[in-house]
Amino acid sequence: MKMIEDKGKQPAVFNLEELVIENQSYRQTIWTGDKMQVTVMSIPVGGEIGLEAHHNIEQFIRVDRGQGKVYMGQKKDDLNFVKDIEDGYSVHVPAEMYHNIINIGSEPLQLYSIYAEPEHPFGTVHLTKAEADETEHEE
Repeated sequence: MKMIEDKGKQPAVFNLEELVIENQSYRQTIWTGDKMQVTVMSIPVGGEIGLEAHHNIEQFIRVDRGQGKVYMGQKKDDLNFVKDIEDGYSVHVPAEMYHNIINIGSEPLQLYSIYAEPEHPFGTVHLTKAEADETEHEE
């Protein structure tokens, strides 16, 4: 499995689509600055990002491969915004908005995410969702 070094706070140029498609980790940060962060993700068939809300952070997500379903809402028990997504689709998540993305396709859902304020520590690599969940509970 190819690991991507976080090039944050340094000038960088990536073939982002290639990095997304090659990524097999649940999550890897590839660039973490003071005001923005870019991660690549691979959500396994039937898997999900998991219900979350980012405080004071807005998020942009773009799908490069696979099919998913997006759920969003002001309250975690009222996710009244539901949309199907696939290759080429983008998702725009306002700060404080609860959201989840579930892979509903037959292949990994591969995407990248841009956080406007970084969300994860510099150099983060989570090989699985379970590892990500465990790490986030420690923070």
